[in-house]
Amino acid sequence: MASISALGVGSGLDLNGLLNQLKAAESQKLTPVLQQQSAQKTKISAYGRLESAMDRVNTSVKALNDASTFKQQKSTVTGSGVLATAGEKANPGRFEISVSQLARAGSAASQSVALDQALTTTDTKLKLDFGATYTNGAFDSGAAPKSSYEIDIKAGSTLAEVRDQINADKESGVTASLVNDGTGYRLALSSKETGQDASLIGFSGIDGLAMDTTTVRPGQDAALNVNGIAITSKTNRVEGAIEGVTLDVTAVSESPATLVIERDNDSLKEAINNFVSNYNEMKSTVGRMTKFNGEGEISGELIGDRTVRTIENRLSRDISDSLAGGDITRLSEIGISIDERGRLEVDEEKLDAAVANDPEGLSAFFAGDSKEAGFAGRLSATLTTITSEDGLIKSSVTSAEQRIESLDKRKERMEASIERNVERYRKQFAQLDGMIAQMNSMSSYLGQQFDMLSSMQKQ
Repeated sequence: MASISALGVGSGLDLNGLLNQLKAAESQKLTPVLQQQSAQKTKISAYGRLESAMDRVNTSVKALNDASTFKQQKSTVTGSGVLATAGEKANPGRFEISVSQLARAGSAASQSVALDQALTTTDTKLKLDFGATYTNGAFDSGAAPKSSYEIDIKAGSTLAEVRDQINADKESGVTASLVNDGTGYRLALSSKETGQDASLIGFSGIDGLAMDTTTVRPGQDAALNVNGIAITSKTNRVEGAIEGVTLDVTAVSESPATLVIERDNDSLKEAINNFVSNYNEMKSTVGRMTKFNGEGEISGELIGDRTVRTIENRLSRDISDSLAGGDITRLSEIGISIDERGRLEVDEEKLDAAVANDPEGLSAFFAGDSKEAGFAGRLSATLTTITSEDGLIKSSVTSAEQRIESLDKRKERMEASIERNVERYRKQFAQLDGMIAQMNSMSSYLGQQFDMLSSMQKQ
């Protein structure tokens, strides 16, 4: 049989086109597998969005599982020179605060010298003196220092090298810099900390570098008055003067500032509303993923999904079940009800009353007396089992990934089978092409012979 190098050459038929149609028909067998793979990938994406929604709920629930959420205080300052931050240990109250003096760091500078001048011919020690003494409110320059510190200075050091050696010593208590006064350079030293005790009041020990006593600026403590009580502080941040309150003094007062400490009901209500909002958003996410749309529209990615049903049942149980042992046992008692879609609705007036009148009861209900004793702890434990690395959602994602892997292997087997079938068709078409070509050749030969025979008969 004649050898055919390209389909259709021998027969004149469009065998390549026919082969392509057969291959396309065979490839349709892959469609169900590809659709199943796409469905599993869509599920994985949906599980990711569901997990994010659950995490947001859990974050807001954990805030309600913290007793400090129900003890927050807020501070309001009227006037200038004072800022205040109230912690949970702060007690409600009203305070009049006057600032008469701000804390500052001590500083001193040397006499002016040439920048390239060697200040010492031998190794020496720079002595730093600390501790400002005040007598009748005035700095006493003749008082003995309260402490001293020595820094090793190498022989032949210039002013810049002295500066660098001071700054290299992390325990020195000062920072050093150079100042150009127009005639030469000075070594300027400043205490790292504010207050009298940490104040630099002098330095000595380098023959070529004398201190300019007129530049000494002693450090001082902050001085303020709280409801008639005089208070001093080494820094401008005053902690402990009022229990649970941090004061930051920023300026000397022209007139007393008023500080009011009161329970932060707005913050507590915001924490509760944040939980409600995140829970409802999660329910909306689930609703979109499980919605059945008629009339040819696309349905939700997780419609009929067993994992979602399990999650919804567990959360619904935690939300609706009562909590024994306290004055508040259900969300409905503080104005939070469940509507027909499973979402939470807030009665603002009822919730406001609970926040204002019974924060201790709210704390007992939401946070309880242990990590999982309250409503929030119970719900958080359920959410954790749903979103943890070995939880429901991750297990469902793993199952979907395994299903995709199995479908990949099935797809590979089907593709190999399709290639074998197409190759068989190609061989059969090649044989057909050769046979038709041979038949056409034979027909042509016979036609020629008949033509010759007809001519001979006519002659």
